[in-house]
Amino acid sequence: MSEPIIDSSLQVTTSRSQIIKIALPISFAILIPQLNFITNNVFLGHYSDQALAVAGVTGVFYLIFAAIGFGLNNGMQALISRRAGENRPEEIGKIFNQGVFISLVIALMGIILTYTLVPHVFKLFISDSTRYNKAVHFLYIRIWGLPFLYIYQMRNALLVGTNQSKYLVAGTIAEALSNVLLDYLLIFGKYGFPQLGFNGAAYASIFAEMIGLFVVYWVIHAKGIGKRFKLFSDWSWDTENMKRILKMSAPLIFQHAISIMSWEYFFLLIDGHGAQALAISNTMRNVFGFFGSVTWAFAATSNTMVSNLIGQKKQEEVWTLLYRIIQLSTGFSILMAILLNLFPETFLSIYGQDASFVNAAIPVIRVVSSAMILMSFSTVLMNAVTGSGNTKITLLIEAYTIVLYCTYVYLVLDYYFLPIEIGWMSEWIYWIGICIPSWWYMRGEKWKNKEI
Repeated sequence: MSEPIIDSSLQVTTSRSQIIKIALPISFAILIPQLNFITNNVFLGHYSDQALAVAGVTGVFYLIFAAIGFGLNNGMQALISRRAGENRPEEIGKIFNQGVFISLVIALMGIILTYTLVPHVFKLFISDSTRYNKAVHFLYIRIWGLPFLYIYQMRNALLVGTNQSKYLVAGTIAEALSNVLLDYLLIFGKYGFPQLGFNGAAYASIFAEMIGLFVVYWVIHAKGIGKRFKLFSDWSWDTENMKRILKMSAPLIFQHAISIMSWEYFFLLIDGHGAQALAISNTMRNVFGFFGSVTWAFAATSNTMVSNLIGQKKQEEVWTLLYRIIQLSTGFSILMAILLNLFPETFLSIYGQDASFVNAAIPVIRVVSSAMILMSFSTVLMNAVTGSGNTKITLLIEAYTIVLYCTYVYLVLDYYFLPIEIGWMSEWIYWIGICIPSWWYMRGEKWKNKEI
């Protein structure tokens, strides 16, 4: 009986060039949506101080559902990477198609929950009636982008999981350019378009996600990737793969959801410190998003490469890989932290706010930049646990860390009502809490023979 033909293009090595080859397009694909967030906030900052403040609460709320999709995507990515490492390309399309089913069901649930729960939850925390009404009506529009976002996110699991991350770029460029243009046209009402103000950013983001979705799947079709893995060829219900995806992804969905929900709780507590504090914190979210995009790319690379190596039965090479990813990730974060601390005014000036805003934000940016360094290696280790296949462990790590995080932010921002820069030190607690158990687990032996 002949041996199966090995498709080497689906299998990875531990070289730095291979790491960078995978991570670079991912970082670009993550960076572009973050640039969209910053563009939204820059336009909104020039539109009104109130709009910039409210964008912090609404942006983080939408991130809760984006994070749920990210959790599903991470689980599918680990499964697809494992099948690629095992040289079983015929299974990849089956996993992808079932993932689309699951994502659309979750999107529908997200839309229903937004319309039914948001008014009641926001009423508990947002005291200013103007900010409350703006936030609720914005989300009633923005949430309709969720189905497009989820299917768009699926391209990460497919392209990164099959070692073809370079094809992520086209869709992200199309999304970014369309978002900038539509923000300008719809927020300010230029060239005959209606002036929609704050809500214009919601419509712009939805249309940009639709355009990015169309372009990336056109590339997948044009490059023969859809045909190679038989995407969209079989829409029958596949119970076995459905269970496998849910078993792998459900802990990650809860993990990412509770993580961003805790951040929403943080922002709702910040609201009690006033509009300027909320606006400053919104810009800090942009710092994490923009400067952390490379770190998250290395984290995604850790997930897919660890799973691929295990699929190849090369468990002994995993820690060599992790040390190399951590060196690259942490080195970049240290460089970015130095630049942010040398030139904080340059970054903060793009939001069009006055000197008091900039002066109040500088102590916060120093706290956040140091947290980025902690994140650079902690998230790589956490994603290595995901790649090993034991997503229940990642959920447990996240859950206990979130308890510490929420306790801290409640005491600092609400009970003692301390300055927001002290509140942002919660990020130090969070990333240290993620790092230690992730490192401990990966130093053990249990992950080495985990089958998914």
